[in-house]
Amino acid sequence: MSSALRLLPDTFLSVTCRGNTVAPLHKPSIINLSSTDTPKYIVRSVAHSSSTAPMVKAMRIHEVGGPEVLRWEDVEMGEPKEGEIRVKNKAIGLNFIDVYFRRGVYKAATMPFTPGMEAVGEVVAVGPGLTGRKVGDIVAYAGNPMGSYAEEQILPANIVVPVPSTIGPIIAASVMLKGMTAHFLLRRCFKVERGHIVLVHAAAGGVGSLLCQWANALGATVIGTVSTEEKAAQAKEDGCHHVINYKEEDFVARVNELTSGNGVHVVYDSVGKDTFLGSLACLRPRGYMVSFGQSSGMPDPMPLSALAPKSLFLTRPSLMQYNATRDELLQSAGEVFTSVVSGILRVRVNRTYPLSKAAQAHADLESRKTSGSVVLIPDEL
Repeated sequence: MSSALRLLPDTFLSVTCRGNTVAPLHKPSIINLSSTDTPKYIVRSVAHSSSTAPMVKAMRIHEVGGPEVLRWEDVEMGEPKEGEIRVKNKAIGLNFIDVYFRRGVYKAATMPFTPGMEAVGEVVAVGPGLTGRKVGDIVAYAGNPMGSYAEEQILPANIVVPVPSTIGPIIAASVMLKGMTAHFLLRRCFKVERGHIVLVHAAAGGVGSLLCQWANALGATVIGTVSTEEKAAQAKEDGCHHVINYKEEDFVARVNELTSGNGVHVVYDSVGKDTFLGSLACLRPRGYMVSFGQSSGMPDPMPLSALAPKSLFLTRPSLMQYNATRDELLQSAGEVFTSVVSGILRVRVNRTYPLSKAAQAHADLESRKTSGSVVLIPDEL
């Protein structure tokens, strides 16, 4: 028997569980929306006070740099306009993309800015004429607009999704962006199927952990790389058939040994500079190199001709392009939530920090002191 979550644009998730297993790749039913439902990415939070607008606390960045540039400040919070909602955040996901914006690897549209691209919260106000959302709804979002490191946000209503009552805010905030990233990497960027051999770098990280679990459930042989024995044990629990501690052995040589010299079908590489060339060496002819992050820095320039000897495919995908439409967002979130409810995805929230301590959370993430997902909790909760 199977179970699935249906995500409809103007209704909340219904969870129907009729057994202990779920077909995680069943496409949820989706109502076709017109082009007018395309999200408008707007953040209405500014750092100047007024006599009328309420103030909330938020993390602000006035200049790019290390974790110390994160400042805990008062910001002005206006009222939602047409098509918008105001959300009081309950849990905020920490992701490496937040670090990239803080460092200046990715350029923020404005300066200063509030970082963060994932949160779960309660709707506390709706814009005039809005239907399908009401005060008290629990909703989640991931991606644009940036600005989730705040006690409250104003968001376009059509970029949030309802959270099922069976999933708490902390779990939902830890799995929205990372889970939808794992979904498009495994199901759309390169479609993993039974019999494939996949290599996942940072296998104990937030996205890596989900990639390993989901790829294993799809019937693939999963090879994961980690930096410590503790993380190796976690990667094993998360479905890695073979775990390589790259600080103790050459991952290229070990992958070659594990695959009898044939190589892997696909590499999921979020590390970047330190692993990029080795990842290419691990691929079999016509293999796929999926570079979706650069925690160790941008890879060095490489001539296109380097792909020719094995006719390799190279892509640098982004969640925003794979969830560009409302339909795509609903399908992706629906499959992620279905897999969480069914137990196919076990979300590891190994650390939580008060939102005001986001700088420490960033420092720990960058120094690889964390594993699994990290969540920030607004201080007053």
